[in-house]
Amino acid sequence: MATRGSQLILVSLVIGTALFAGCAKRPATTQASAPAPTGTAVAAPPPPAPAPPPPPPPAAVTPPATAAPAAPAPPRPEIKEFVAVADLKPIYFDFDKYDIRPGDAKVLDANAQWLKTNADQLLLIEGHCDERGTNEYNLALGERRAKSTMNYLVSQGVQASRITIISYGEERPVCTEKTEECWSKNRRAQFLVKPR
Repeated sequence: MATRGSQLILVSLVIGTALFAGCAKRPATTQASAPAPTGTAVAAPPPPAPAPPPPPPPAAVTPPATAAPAAPAPPRPEIKEFVAVADLKPIYFDFDKYDIRPGDAKVLDANAQWLKTNADQLLLIEGHCDERGTNEYNLALGERRAKSTMNYLVSQGVQASRITIISYGEERPVCTEKTEECWSKNRRAQFLVKPR
């Protein structure tokens, strides 16, 4: 009977072990960790120095982008080729001014009409001043007078491409007396033409 009792214990142990093994837990996961310091540090050899980066390849030289060249301006006509015509009347300016006066606007209207009728003619506008003021100042004032005259004609339908302006300042007076009446004749814009 002792064997029977031993067998019974043995069978109970096997069944218990089987039951216990049937309810196994999930396997545990572990993380690797560094070993605890021991008090004596061993220096790790330093990592090797990184190699210097290779030099950049030479950049290709690209010329800067430029705008397309503008069409060349037409050559300026030779001034000596221009002549006065009786149909184009001069206009006059107040002292130190370049504004078109109302009476002179009527003269310019008639000049513009002649120029539109004679579209084959190029126009030269000369700006003139009296002798008062410096040469530099009068050259600049003569140019402003010629430009304001040109702008008026263009506003009346004369093509700007037909017009050339020049300033003579005080260099070409029509009168040389030292009077206001004489000076007023020198403050002018004159017109000369030539065929295209």
